[in-house]
Order: sequence, then C-alpha cells, then structure tokens
Amino acid sequence: MRTPLTRRNFLQATTRAAVTASLIGPGVLGGRAQPAQSTTKMIGLQVGSISFVDEGTDKVLEILQEKAGVNTIFLTTFTYGRGLGGRQIPGQPFPDHGSKESDQQTFHGGNFATPHPEFYRNTVLKETRAPDHGGLDIVAEVLPAARKRKLKLFCSIEDVFRSDAPGVKEVAEVDLQGRRAGTLCLFHPDVRAFWTGLATDLCKSYDIDGILFFNERNGPLLNALGASHAQNIASSRVTCFCEHHQKAARAVGISFERARDGYTKLDKFIQAALKGQRPTDGYFVEFWRILAEFPEIMAWDRLFDEGKHQVLAEVNAAVKSVRKDLQVGFHIEHVNSFNPIFRATRRYDELAQKADFLKVVVYNNCGGERYAHFITNVGSTVFRDVPKDELLRFNNHLLNYENEAGLNDLATAGLSADYVARETRRAVDGVQGKCRILPGIDIGIPTSRNSRKASGEDTYAATKAALTSGADGIIFSRKYSEMQLENLAAAGRAVREVRG
Repeated sequence: MRTPLTRRNFLQATTRAAVTASLIGPGVLGGRAQPAQSTTKMIGLQVGSISFVDEGTDKVLEILQEKAGVNTIFLTTFTYGRGLGGRQIPGQPFPDHGSKESDQQTFHGGNFATPHPEFYRNTVLKETRAPDHGGLDIVAEVLPAARKRKLKLFCSIEDVFRSDAPGVKEVAEVDLQGRRAGTLCLFHPDVRAFWTGLATDLCKSYDIDGILFFNERNGPLLNALGASHAQNIASSRVTCFCEHHQKAARAVGISFERARDGYTKLDKFIQAALKGQRPTDGYFVEFWRILAEFPEIMAWDRLFDEGKHQVLAEVNAAVKSVRKDLQVGFHIEHVNSFNPIFRATRRYDELAQKADFLKVVVYNNCGGERYAHFITNVGSTVFRDVPKDELLRFNNHLLNYENEAGLNDLATAGLSADYVARETRRAVDGVQGKCRILPGIDIGIPTSRNSRKASGEDTYAATKAALTSGADGIIFSRKYSEMQLENLAAAGRAVREVRG
C-alpha cells in the first residue's frame, strides 16, 4: 500500500527527483490483484474491427491461428485513434491482405460494441457508439467465432477521444492559457464514471475473457520537455489546470497558483532553449534552478500520474466486481524503454498489484526511430549542452543496452533482439511473480521512409527473444491491418519452435 498523499510527501519526493526531473514518470495506486495461473503461453494479437469487415471473421481468425499460432484475440473495442483502429495509415504500404483503399476520411471510431445505457448514467460521455460499420457489434460478431476455434478474446479499450465527440468539451483538460484540449481530465468524476462504466458494460454484456486498457498519456512535465518519443515539445500546451485538478491539489496541500506560475516559467525556458538562447550557466543548471524555485512543478506532475493510476485501479476493480476470474491487463508505453527515471518511478512490482498481466512495449523495429526522437527532444532543451551522440551513449549505459546503433544510424537499424530480451527479463524480474508479462512485439508498426521496416527475420528474432527470456506470452502489435502475412508466418515459426 502507498503512504497517504500529503503535501510533505509530494515535496519530499519531488526534491529527491529534481536532479533528473526531465525524465520523470508516474507512481501507482491500488490494491493487489492475484496473478493468473496458466501453463500455456498466451500468444495474442491486436486486431481492429475493420479487418473482420474487410476480410471476413472466419478468414481472419484462421490466418491468425495458422500463420502466427495465435490463441488470444485482443479486439479493439473502444478507440477514436488510428493506432489501434482502422486500416493502414496514409503514407504507408498496404499489407498483402484486406482492402487497399484508405479509410482515413471515413474512420470515426468510438465504441465498436453496443453501449448499454444503464452503465453510463453517471457520465456525460454517453453517445460513443462508433458509426463506422452501421449497426455491426464487433464483439457480438467475433466472439462466437473465436469460441468455436477455442480462442480467448479480450476487449481492448484506449484512452483516445475525438475532440468533437459528444461530451468531451465538458470533461476535457485545460491548458496553461485556459484552453480546452481534446484529452479527458482524469480527475473529472464523469471521466472516471465512463471508464468504469465501459469496463463493466463489456464484462457484463459479453462472455469475454477480460480487458486490456491503453493509456499512453504522460504527465505535464514530460509533455513540456518532450521527454518521450513523441515528435513534439508542447511546453505552451501543458495540461491540466482545471477545477478538478485544483481541487485534488488543494486536498494534498499543493498550490495551484505556484504550479501554474512554475509551468509558465518552464515554458519560457523551453521556448528559449529551442531557439538556442543559452542561459549563462547552461541549460541544465537553469532548468534545475526553476525546479528548485518551483517544486510544485514536480508535485503537479506527480498529481497527474496519481490520477491516471487511480483510473487504472478503478478499471481493475470494476472488472473484478463482475467476475473474479476475468483478467485485466495494462499497456506499458514505449517511453518506459528509453527514459531511465521514468523506469525508476514506473515500478513493475507496484503495477503488478493491480493487473493480471502487463503488456510491456518492446517494439524493436520502430524503436530505433522512437529512441532517436527521445534523444533529439531532451538534447534540444535540458541537455542541449551535451552532444547528442554522447547523450545517447550515456543513456545506453543507464538503460543496460549493449551493441545498439549510434544516433545517425539508429532509426535505420532499429533496436536489436537483444533489446527485446533485456527489456523482457527486466519486466519479469520486476513483477516478482505477481502478474504475467506479455511483451508487445512490433510487426509492421509504421515508421518514416528511411527508418527500419519489419521483416520476417526481424519478427522471428524478436518473438523468439521474448519467449525465451521468461515472458508468459506475447502480444503482436499494433494491429493486424498493418501486418504482412510473411511476418506473421515468421512469428508463428518462432512460437512453434519455443512450444516444441
């Protein structure tokens, strides 16, 4: 159990972490969930509704079983995003199956199952039914076919909303300038009620095996500094400073005014750094001074993270209230691989207390490009005085990476199968047997034109590295509509070799 959150706790924790605050990550709340006992490795694959519409339900399931050895379907059930939903994104080659027509202009997203109104009485987010496929209920469509093939089925739900979705403006985050964002405020009671209502609805209305919850949103400090693999630095659009965050801050003795003033000063520092306007004592020293003057910056960041992980704990509790044997998993975002202080605060043993399994992202093909973006971002602000290739080498030592490519070649080379093995072992060791580890394996995740693309050899090596490094299974990612059949077959070859 965590120590109760007080102003002293916040300020003590933020002071200790100030030296590396540019790389901070979330804490965790919640009670312990019992790990599932299984002797069979879970071989999962993420797939959206469009693939079943385009290719036919039975055909898709047959391909996944025969080529990739899949025994578990992670069906994208709720998302407004193109990462888990829709066909291949524009600018990327279509795979050798499915429709070759882009749905960029027609994809809408939302709930691809049937929302039952009684579960959404306490939220304004009521009208979320996806219009993409008319009256089709994708869970009702796929579940019977999956059961005939003895496949397990999980509903994937993702914290990605359209800014124009009904109700979003009423519960959206507020930035430094008082503007509404398209992301939801995790302290808003209607948002909390939506996620628990959705999880309860899916688990009560369908005979599924559980839920996989995606929430890749980072706190305000990471967003301000761009200290992730995202390609933008958004110090002027930091969120959230709404009334619900203010109320949560007051409850633990954090000054809203001081936090807002601190992030305003941090914004000025970041914008000057991006223009190459070097402070007299250098970028890192100036950054540290701002944190020393405004410890509320760190406190506000941790407050956001506590809100995020309260939501995860509540989703877990909602699922377990329906049936104890239903399984709950959480997606652990890719920044966990690149950011050493994010690692320190994202404790696997704490996450394991509220999950039956963790999907730990170890995407090696797109990982090179993403890692390079991370180094470029932090090397453009807080660590601007450090040559970026030296910053990469130093960070590799902190991450326990060996033999990865240099910065100039990193995007083209990607990350190695050794990276997959090391991150898998780290996660397995970290949860201390309290939950299962299912590494997310990159099969065809889009990258830039000159960056590494998935191949059969790469996919085979990454799959085998994860399965032979202690993982309880794997989840092929991001979505079937991006994957080449050749790569699926290579993944299946590794699965069958490990099974023996």
